[in-house]
Formats: sequence, C-alpha cells, structure tokens
Amino acid sequence: MPAKPTIGFIGLGLMGQAFTKRLTASGYTVTGFDIATEKIQQATKHGVIPASSSAEVTSKSDIILMCVVSTDAVHEAVFGPGGVVESASADKLLVDHSTTIVESTKAMADELRERTGMGWVDAPVSGGPPAAEAGTLAIMAGGSEADIARVTPLMEVLASTFTHLGSVGAGQVTKMVNQILVLNNYCVLAEALALAEAAGIDASKIPEALAPGHAGSNLLKAAFPRMIARDFEPAGYARQILKDLDMVHDIAKSLKVPTPMSSQAASLFRILVSKGHAEKDGIAVLKLYDQKDTV
Repeated sequence: MPAKPTIGFIGLGLMGQAFTKRLTASGYTVTGFDIATEKIQQATKHGVIPASSSAEVTSKSDIILMCVVSTDAVHEAVFGPGGVVESASADKLLVDHSTTIVESTKAMADELRERTGMGWVDAPVSGGPPAAEAGTLAIMAGGSEADIARVTPLMEVLASTFTHLGSVGAGQVTKMVNQILVLNNYCVLAEALALAEAAGIDASKIPEALAPGHAGSNLLKAAFPRMIARDFEPAGYARQILKDLDMVHDIAKSLKVPTPMSSQAASLFRILVSKGHAEKDGIAVLKLYDQKDTV
C-alpha cells in the first residue's frame, strides 16, 4: 500500500481548522500556516505541525491545500514574500479550496506552472466546517486529468462527492452556481420564517412538515431550526457571502447572464453587513425580516 502523501495547509480559519482536524484524524502528516499566529497555535492542538510561512509549508509537503478569504489572499500566499512559489516544484501539487475569481485563478495557475512546473487544482467546497470535519463536503474541481487523479484519494477523505468539472477554473464556475442556489435560499428561508412567525404557527414543525414535498431541502433541515433559535454563530461569515454574491454578479455580467435574484440577495447582505453584522453567519439575514429585531 503506497505511503500517504505529506500534506500542507495554508489558511487555518474556520474551514482550515475543520479540514486539518479531518486530515490529522485520518492519519495524514499535516504542516500548517496562517497569517494569524493564534490560528496556528489552535491547529497544533489537533496535531498540525506549525510553519512560519507558505514557503515552509510547501517545502515540507507533497500536496498543499489552501483555503483563504479572497483572490488577493490566494495571490499573496502563492506569489508574495514567503509564498508557495519560493519552494514550489513539479513534483508538488497545489489544491486551492478558496472561492476565487475564475480568470484570476486561471492566470495564477498558469504562472505557477510556467515558473515552477507545479500543478494547480481549483477545488472550492460546499458544506461548511461541520462537513469538512466529518469528511462529507461537496468538492467541485478544475484541473488536468493527471493532477485530478493524483489528488482524488485525498479528496475522497474530505468529501462525499468530489467532481471533476473540467480544466482549471471549472471548479470556481461551479462554486458560483452553488452560491446562487445556497445564498439566495438563505433569503428565501428568512422570508418564509418571518411569515410563519408573524402568522403565529409553530415554525419548528415546518422542516418535518414540508420535507416530503418539493420544499424539502438540506438547508431547510439544517438552517431553519438555527434561524428559529436565532443562532447566528458563524459557520461562515456574512461578509464572505457578500463577497461571493459580488463575484456572481461579475461573472454573470461577463457572460451576459441575468441574475436578478442574486442581485437582490446581494443588496440584502450589503445592508446586513453595513449594519455591523459582517462576522455573523449568513442566516443572520433573518434580522432584516424579523419584526422584533432592531437590526
């Protein structure tokens, strides 16, 4: 049986902590780095070996996973001082789980390969930290056939479904499709709950009552009870949702595709963030509908 590859992880936020817990629990040697020292210290508690830079992570790893907050953060981690590029080589592979701009992803992948020979797989995810820790993510990937084949055994540890959608950038396009479906649904669920509560019915029974019909969904089951409880502890941040909806707008504009529902959702999240709720979970959009909330 072949030895497990050594793994590097860049970005130890909510998702990075969950990813690395899953990996160390599955027997992988994981070296990790984050620009926030306290996040590195947190990750060492579940077995991550600390590193002082993305370059050090890369030097000690066969496959480097990354999950950071923006396209600019990806560029900095790869090409900035102490970046991946300083230790990259053709025998290593970078897998980016961040949600990033499609054309920028393609350009960065091309530059890394041209300068170092290192491959790039864009592999954004859906499911949040609980699914990352449980190994039940949906991962959508873009990359060469060879790079996808190399990383598939590792991705199967992290995901219930790992789908190769095409060349580099295809994963990010698919993530935008995912975000249209999920982030608009946050607003729809908030609207539905506001109506149910205003009418005085027992909203807690709605997920079970509607599950067999067309309204049944993973989000209705998972998010609706948290909305009822006003549990806005972040599994993901409202500011990140707004960033993703703005990315949906940009790619849709470039493709001349109308996205009126997503534009409305972006307006709602822009209001939510402007009111000081950027660090709350996305389901906190309910605050804009809640008659008892001062927002």
